Amino acid sequence: MDVFLMSLDMRSWRAIISCWEHSTEKDEADQTVRKSELKWTKEEDDATVGNSRALNALFNAILISRFEALQMTEDETIAEFNVRILDIANESDALGKKMLNSKLVRKVLRSLPSKFNMKVTAIEEANDL
Repeated sequence: MDVFLMSLDMRSWRAIISCWEHSTEKDEADQTVRKSELKWTKEEDDATVGNSRALNALFNAILISRFEALQMTEDETIAEFNVRILDIANESDALGKKMLNSKLVRKVLRSLPSKFNMKVTAIEEANDL
């Protein structure tokens, strides 16, 4: 994952190793408060962009891992399993990485219990999957 984050850009990697925190400033009462984004310097803005890219990459990697590890249980209906797959696909889409419908269909077909093998074969043959 280190190399992947470095390959995005070095700002992402620097945000990880420096433990990015929101910029702060002192207010009139000498209290530390979050600095308005309008007052950020170029360096603070660059660090924030790097942090956002790194977080996006990490969240997408977690979603892909969850998707790949997802299996249908014996007591689960196809509709319930489909809901779990679509939840992960929607979360991924919200993070900017859209999953192809063909990938979702292949996942469903691969994850079905063995009692559905004949139906899976028929679907694959009919659709050249």
